[in-house]
Amino acid sequence: MNTAVKTAPSEKPSSCLARQPILSKDEKVLGYELLFRESVQEDRFNADLEGGTRSIIDTLNVMGLDAVCDGRSAFINCSHDMLLKGFFQLLPAEMAVVEIQENVPVDVRVVAACEQLRTDGYEIALDNFTPSDAREKLIPFANYLKIDIRRVLEPHCAALVANHGANCMMIAQKVETRLQFIAALKDGFTLFQGYFFRHPERMRARHIPANQASQLRLLKAISAPEVDFDAVEELIKQDASLCYRLLRYLNSPLVGVSNTVHSVRHGITLLGERELVRWIRMATTLIMGQEKCSDLVLASLVRAHFCELIAPKVNHGSCDLFLIGMFSLMDAILEVPMGIVIEGLAFDSETRTELLGMKTGKPTALSPVYELMVSREAGEWDVVARHAKKLNLSLPFVNRAFNEAVSWAHQMTTAVPSEKK
Repeated sequence: MNTAVKTAPSEKPSSCLARQPILSKDEKVLGYELLFRESVQEDRFNADLEGGTRSIIDTLNVMGLDAVCDGRSAFINCSHDMLLKGFFQLLPAEMAVVEIQENVPVDVRVVAACEQLRTDGYEIALDNFTPSDAREKLIPFANYLKIDIRRVLEPHCAALVANHGANCMMIAQKVETRLQFIAALKDGFTLFQGYFFRHPERMRARHIPANQASQLRLLKAISAPEVDFDAVEELIKQDASLCYRLLRYLNSPLVGVSNTVHSVRHGITLLGERELVRWIRMATTLIMGQEKCSDLVLASLVRAHFCELIAPKVNHGSCDLFLIGMFSLMDAILEVPMGIVIEGLAFDSETRTELLGMKTGKPTALSPVYELMVSREAGEWDVVARHAKKLNLSLPFVNRAFNEAVSWAHQMTTAVPSEKK
């Protein structure tokens, strides 16, 4: 098997696509709002809603909505002209939600277009809906109303839910903290958009949960300067879930092993040392994240591979950027502080400093890499451009690396499935 270091993606331009999750009150992902720019130049993004949407629809038809949104709904911004030109007819109705912007004037043609979309099976969301909104006439066609809880006062939020919640699913937008989530839940919202779930409520725990300790022991074993593969084999054999995942992975198209696997040790030999280490990090993350929001685990894999792809072009010292990216969300997955997560792992001092610095905000050598990763994930385009420049990376390269990481993470979660259905 080829275990060579991953090559960096080419400089060929690709669509500028990011996404933000929309979740239920029990933190299950319903879908993603897709955030985009029309095109990317060497050092800046172009902002044009209509051109951006055309580009994204082309990208979605190439990559597939299933890969981009992990099989969930895609909420896609829609301007007046885009609505009338019928761009969305190119996307599958069962997965696309047409999100009508607040500045769309309601006229006869817009009403007719909405009626046609619903007839064709598409769902409609009204973005940034407010009291006395000019789009009131479109409510009969709407499946979702999205309310920016930072712009609309809490009493008005509750009134909007009371007035429209019986016929539309109400989405609270800009929910970035647990307190905002609790307030929106109290107001009657049933769906929530934002990254609040990456800031866990229970962050005062002093111990790793017992059912996750074995996975962390395995992570510790592969983080040692000299990996003891006899010990690694025993740890895998003690975990039926990991044994199953290893065999499933070896049989997947991502690996393409033609040999019959006779034992765990045989599987370890077939993978090779470097690929085994990468697989264990990925598989243990999936297992530990089984009871968490699925976007947390997927995001950790995207981050890991994105960092791995940019690694050949940035100075990262002795740090393994794949590991840095994957562990950047481990505190949220385990719901314990990062200091406790890495306490028992044999990370070198440089890696420990970087992981702790990400959570405390203390500047470190790899802070620009972390900021680039997080801002690209969130679609904060100006911040992406700023940190890419610091790292001497072109924006087409950064963008392509991120898109490749998204596709890879989707493939990996398919190849190494969760036991939950």
